Amino acid sequence: MSLTRARPSRPIPAAELLRFGLPAMLALVLAVFSALAPGFLTMANVTGVLVNSVALTAIVALAMTLAVASGGTDLSVGTAVDLGGLAFIAATSAGQPVALAVFFGLLAGIATGLFNALLIARLGITPFLATLGTLFIGHSLQQLATDGGNPVYVPAGRITPALAFIGHGTWLGVPLALWLVLVLGVGIGLLLGRTRFGREVLAVGVQAPVALYSGLPVRRILALIYVASATIAAVAGILLSAHVNAYVPYAGNAYLLDSIGAAFIGTALSRTGRANVPGTLLGVALFGFMTNGLLLIGWNFYWQQVGTGVLILLTLILAFAGRGRAG
Repeated sequence: MSLTRARPSRPIPAAELLRFGLPAMLALVLAVFSALAPGFLTMANVTGVLVNSVALTAIVALAMTLAVASGGTDLSVGTAVDLGGLAFIAATSAGQPVALAVFFGLLAGIATGLFNALLIARLGITPFLATLGTLFIGHSLQQLATDGGNPVYVPAGRITPALAFIGHGTWLGVPLALWLVLVLGVGIGLLLGRTRFGREVLAVGVQAPVALYSGLPVRRILALIYVASATIAAVAGILLSAHVNAYVPYAGNAYLLDSIGAAFIGTALSRTGRANVPGTLLGVALFGFMTNGLLLIGWNFYWQQVGTGVLILLTLILAFAGRGRAG
């Protein structure tokens, strides 16, 4: 009788832990809630989550990804969402063509980004404090423009087919918002991963002083990033306002924390430790399906926030465990 020595279990390689950690967390969430809530993985529910929850959050999170990639954080993305939606609805309500209203909405986002660029690139204020100031100023502007924060509705006679298409339209059976997520995701991914400007942005994000001493135009790079971030966030504001045919004050704040969480979770679970589009989008999907699953099993809003917070902590623990093994 021969005795064979049991093989010791091999630890999961750190690289694999970081590479598959976020998809594994998403798969776990889907598996758990599909067992707890019978209607969770139905086509109707999945489509509803993607269109009503994930799409707009993903657009704002992609804007946040640019800021995180440059080494900062844009706390004013919610303000850009609101101001973009307000300008769009105000122009639409005034009888302007939808194309011109979209231009005004994007212009509001550009103006928000230019203000951030002035504070960050010209005055040297840190992105956190600069965009925090923009957030408070944006709140005041919304109150002044809407008599204390009242909703602005599009009159029924001015809800045109073009407006309805922006809010509810599809192309090849896919909602417009999801097409925009795809276009923006591919564009930002290629920008950060395949272009010289993207490499410069990542260099600034890793160590701005070294990038400056290397001759990179750090101020110009930061200015462009924050203008782009606010403009992309304004796209979400236009879509949101067109969806409900109204401007709802401070609605953009609902996307701020999730966009920050998704961008930083994607960064934490990246092998390079850098902001990246796939990680951000997986983070958004993780939050969206987590919130939906908790809703279907009867948890109220406050417990949903607790569940999301626990999920973030577990994901970050996973990331630090992987980096500890790599060390």
